[in-house]
Amino acid sequence: MNFELTEDQKQFQELALKFAKNEMIPKAAELDEKGEFPREIINKAWELGLLNTCIPAEYGGAGFSNMDSVIISEALAYGCMGINTSIMANDLALLPIVIAGSDEQKKRFLTPFTESPKIASFCLTEPNHGSDAAGIKTTFKEDGDHWIINGDKMWITNAGYADLFVVYGTIDTNLKHKGISCIVINAKTEGIEIGKKEDKMGHRASDTRALSFKNVKVSKENMLGKPGEGWLIAMKTLDHSRPLVASSAVGGSWRALDCVRQYANERQQFGRPIGKHQAIGTMIADMAMKTEASRLLTYKAAWMADQKMKNSKVASFAKAFSADACMENTTDAVQIYGGYGYSKEYPVEKLMRDAKLIQIYEGTSQIQRLVISREVLKY
Repeated sequence: MNFELTEDQKQFQELALKFAKNEMIPKAAELDEKGEFPREIINKAWELGLLNTCIPAEYGGAGFSNMDSVIISEALAYGCMGINTSIMANDLALLPIVIAGSDEQKKRFLTPFTESPKIASFCLTEPNHGSDAAGIKTTFKEDGDHWIINGDKMWITNAGYADLFVVYGTIDTNLKHKGISCIVINAKTEGIEIGKKEDKMGHRASDTRALSFKNVKVSKENMLGKPGEGWLIAMKTLDHSRPLVASSAVGGSWRALDCVRQYANERQQFGRPIGKHQAIGTMIADMAMKTEASRLLTYKAAWMADQKMKNSKVASFAKAFSADACMENTTDAVQIYGGYGYSKEYPVEKLMRDAKLIQIYEGTSQIQRLVISREVLKY
């Protein structure tokens, strides 16, 4: 057993952390306040190879492992969890193609993302079907060599800037999860309506919108796998993406701990730094323990995916624990900062707002616990 990163991993971790500190942190507060999409930052991340980390080398990507992607995402989230969501969403959208696409589909859909900084969106959630993904109502109807898509999607990351949508729908609502299918759609296809930008509490630099598909005609060549295989594709995708989302929470906890460490050493109360007071010291100790435990669970889930091991339970461990820990750590950071923590002049109030979403998206903390309980009860 070896907990040491490879030399290559240390190098791109350093690269991503340097990018987070130099490019993301200086602009994060302004982008958050304006709710502005971080296009320039995303373009720079693409130039450095920090975007689309899931694309295999044979299709023009860097050939990063799941573990590599998690290390990069953690470092970028240290800079800003919201901006990292915009960056990470590309991997979430492209993973179904990597997992289930034919060689021809991978060349057609993945290669353009290595040639220029394009944006992709993962379209699963619907207005009335969030956690109940198997109940989605978006329909795929056969029409000769095409599918006709009708339905609505909600909370779609990067939707307003996407070049490509990976959309889940059903060929028959009566089949429940056995009818779910997955198709890739060019964002410029006629019949796609993009909703207004959502005004969110956190992750404000990340673009989130509703989508409507009205008689959208798509070639059958764009379907991933066979009709009815979409649920399996989605579950395999989430087993890979949940460690990635967990890593964003780890990055947020890491940043909160660093902010608190600096503040607790500088802030004086009762004649000494507040970190020397036991009440504050124990809070910081708890933050450090939760951050390290989150990191280890997340790394294990990513490592298991790389070893082709079934990681559903551990991926849910990582996602739920890391998200909850990040929420607790950022809340404690605000408490330790006191009145300053409640001010937008200091970074921890934004960390707290950003942390909340990670408990909600990519499967809520409650859904993760359902997954875990079912996996445990199998034994």
